[in-house]
Amino acid sequence: MGELTRISIDFESSHLIFPIIIACLLVALGFVILVRERKRVAASGRHWAEIMEKMDKVRFFGTIALTLIYFSLMVPVGDIWPNTGMGFLLCSIPFVFLTGLLFLHDRDARSVITVAAVALVVPTLVWWLFTEVFFLTLP
Repeated sequence: MGELTRISIDFESSHLIFPIIIACLLVALGFVILVRERKRVAASGRHWAEIMEKMDKVRFFGTIALTLIYFSLMVPVGDIWPNTGMGFLLCSIPFVFLTGLLFLHDRDARSVITVAAVALVVPTLVWWLFTEVFFLTLP
């Protein structure tokens, strides 16, 4: 009877259960949409070619590249100072700054200073909030 009241948690993989369930549900729902709307999906080639022609490729691919770099550097930087959230903080500041610069239309001094201030204040505030208020460690 004592075994029924004990719980063992595998901390190496327990945090992966919910994301795996959500990913499987999204794949299944995506498949259902593809099957149900197969005629519209098959006829959408010209529409997507138009979108690719008109889109701002520098901002689109720049955002994807910055996001990939951001997520790939966060854990290695965080491993230098474990359990402090420095990986999040030190990677978020340049990420927010560079993303802001990427989307600025007029890069005058005032706009760049505003983006720099936001890049310093917002990630620092989020880092402080998670660390001091919620007692959660970020990568």
